[in-house]
Amino acid sequence: MSAPRVSHFIGGRKVPAASGEWLENRNPATGQILSLLARGAKSDIHSAVENAKAAFPAWAARSPEERSKLLSKIADLIEARELSFAEAESRDQGKPVALARRMDIRRVVQNFRFFAGAILHHENESTQTDQHTLNFVMRRPHGVCGLISPWNLPLYLLSWKIAPAIACGNTVVCKPSEFTSMTADLLADVLNEAGLPAGVVNIVYGLGPEAGEALVRHPDVPVISFTGGTATGRHIIEASAEQFKKLSLELGGKNPNILFNDCDLDKAVATTLRSSFLNQGEICLCGSRIYVEESLFERFMEKFVAEVKRLKVGDPADEGTFMGPLVSQAHLEKVNSFIAQARAEGGKIWTGGDTPALTSEFAGGYWLSPTVISGLPESSRCIQEEIFGPVVTVSTFKNVDEVLGYANGVKYGLSASVWTQDVTKALRVSSGLHAATVWVNSWLERDLRVPFGGQKASGLGREGGRHSIEFYTEATNVCVRY
Repeated sequence: MSAPRVSHFIGGRKVPAASGEWLENRNPATGQILSLLARGAKSDIHSAVENAKAAFPAWAARSPEERSKLLSKIADLIEARELSFAEAESRDQGKPVALARRMDIRRVVQNFRFFAGAILHHENESTQTDQHTLNFVMRRPHGVCGLISPWNLPLYLLSWKIAPAIACGNTVVCKPSEFTSMTADLLADVLNEAGLPAGVVNIVYGLGPEAGEALVRHPDVPVISFTGGTATGRHIIEASAEQFKKLSLELGGKNPNILFNDCDLDKAVATTLRSSFLNQGEICLCGSRIYVEESLFERFMEKFVAEVKRLKVGDPADEGTFMGPLVSQAHLEKVNSFIAQARAEGGKIWTGGDTPALTSEFAGGYWLSPTVISGLPESSRCIQEEIFGPVVTVSTFKNVDEVLGYANGVKYGLSASVWTQDVTKALRVSSGLHAATVWVNSWLERDLRVPFGGQKASGLGREGGRHSIEFYTEATNVCVRY
């Protein structure tokens, strides 16, 4: 049986790549070919941009209420197909179906519903300079926005970009990761069924240096929103600088999870288990560096390692599975190289660092057991660099100043978690962390109204709520003298 072919979605139609070339997309659980993906290049991006440009005037002219109704209909249709989307994402990315349903697809629905409502209630500021002068802000959509999304939360993060962009009246050209295309293909069907005008959303698949590069450099795409690695983000800044494009870049993370000896240990362990290994550790917000106050270390490790060993790694279709495979063979090799380095540096492997025992059906998959390492110096690559897999390091600290030095001692600044019952300590540590999001006694709590992004090498710009609406629109100050 031949693998299904996933074509571009341009101008409301599914079309193959202009070159006629296809890329292999493999199921991470088995290593078998899952689909053939249209290999987009400059000509495909240009076609998508031309269709988006053609659709823009009529779409921008629609009232916020009309656009809101269409976004709500898209949300309803995705919700009705929740299981189909979750199963497709599981086959594509490797995560358990249950997790895809509970987290990814439900948040996709929330994204479309939230911005369907937000666009109806967004207010622009005005000021009365004196009795004869009024200033007010007028906002209008940019035109064609380029949206580049990653493989780890494929539809969740793609919808986080599409929903506000089109709610504001823009049209878009999307470039999903070549590793995870199946949910974007299902989304294209939903967009047509919902009645979204042709050309408002266009999807071009392919490799970053080919399709992604062409989108970033296209002169008729003034806005780029990218989620992915820091090195690629740096390249996008350089490639777009000549045209002064508006950028939102959500990049890598190496997030600290800080546990003080007065924390609720049971709750901290349960949540740290999730923040370490949810989605195979392939979430930019995962707490991959755990810092434990010295007096708590032995109790924490006893509880934490025991719980890690209980995690079920295996068949993504099994309701009881917590962790599936990594996304690709190349990524598995990268993550394993960090574990090898930790061993060479004398790090202690408390659990993991090996391939879990699975049935022959999954013998060709990209599997790794959840891994806990301690005893590494702060200069270790395992502590300094983003691993983006089910590998965490555990270190100890003596006091607040010491742990702030450790936590801030990397190039990233995306998020952090702080565990303590002392409110004063929590506020002191939160204010001292160089991170754009800090959770206290929690992790991955989500409010679409607050700004989201990174500091330092973790990103540029903010999205979320009004910040997304402001990013996807241009502001003109109008001064009226009367």
